[in-house]
Amino acid sequence: MKNNDQQAPIIIKKGKHSHGHHGGSWKVAYADFVTALMALFIVLWVLGQDQKVIESVAGYFKDPIGFTEKLKIISVGNSEGVPIQIYSVAIKEQLRELEIKRLEELGNALKEELMQNPEFQKLAEQINIEIVNEGLRIEMTESNNNIFFEVGTANLKPEAVKILQQIALNLQKLPNKLIIEGHTDSRQYISGAKGYSNFELSSERANATRRTLVGSGLEPSKIDEIRGYADTRLRDPNDPYSAVNRRTSLIIKFLTESPE
Repeated sequence: MKNNDQQAPIIIKKGKHSHGHHGGSWKVAYADFVTALMALFIVLWVLGQDQKVIESVAGYFKDPIGFTEKLKIISVGNSEGVPIQIYSVAIKEQLRELEIKRLEELGNALKEELMQNPEFQKLAEQINIEIVNEGLRIEMTESNNNIFFEVGTANLKPEAVKILQQIALNLQKLPNKLIIEGHTDSRQYISGAKGYSNFELSSERANATRRTLVGSGLEPSKIDEIRGYADTRLRDPNDPYSAVNRRTSLIIKFLTESPE
C-alpha cells in the first residue's frame, strides 16, 4: 500500500508561441518607410525643377537600363554597392548656363575696371571679352596706333604688362584653368635666324604673357596650355595684314563638362 504523501508529480505543458527574433519584421517595415520617405523627397525635388529636368528624370525611370538621347548614365559601382550617379544632358546644360553667367559677370567687371582706370582707357577698347566654346576669352588686340608688343618681338610694352597684372589679380580668384594663345597677321617674319617664323613668334608672345601673369601672382598650375597659331586663325580673314589679327588670347576654361 502506497503512502498517500508520495503522490506522482504533476507536469504542466505550456504551448510554444513563436515571437521571432528581435529585429525581424519591424526592420522590413522601417526600410519601407525610409524608401517611401526618400521617394517623397525625390518627388518634392523634381517638382521644384524646370521642365527639362523633369523630362530627363522621367526618361530615366521609363528606360533605366538603356541610353537615350536625353539621358547619359555614368555608373560608379563596385562589389559593395556604390550608388549609380546619373548625369542628364539637361542638368549639364543648367550647370553650363550658370557658369557662363558667372564668367560673363567676371568679364564685365574686368572690362569696367579697365575703363575706369585712366591709365588703361586708351587700350581698353582693344580688349575683347566674349564667351567661346572653351570658356571666357579675353583678347588683347593690337591697332595701328597702340600695340601690346614691340614690333617683331615678344617684348611686352609697359602698358600691356600693367593690364596683365590687373587681369592676373582677377584670375587668381578662380579655380579655372587658363589657355594662352598667340596670333600674328600674315606678314612673313623677317629674321636672320634660320627657320624662325610667325609660329615661333606667336608661341613666344604667348609664353611672354604667361611669364607676366605668373610674375603678377597667378599660380603656375593654373596654366593649362600654350598655343602659337601664327596666322592660321585670322580675326579678319578679308584683310590678313590687318592689325586686329595680331593678338593674344586668354581663355578661362569652363569647369563643367560640355552637355553635348
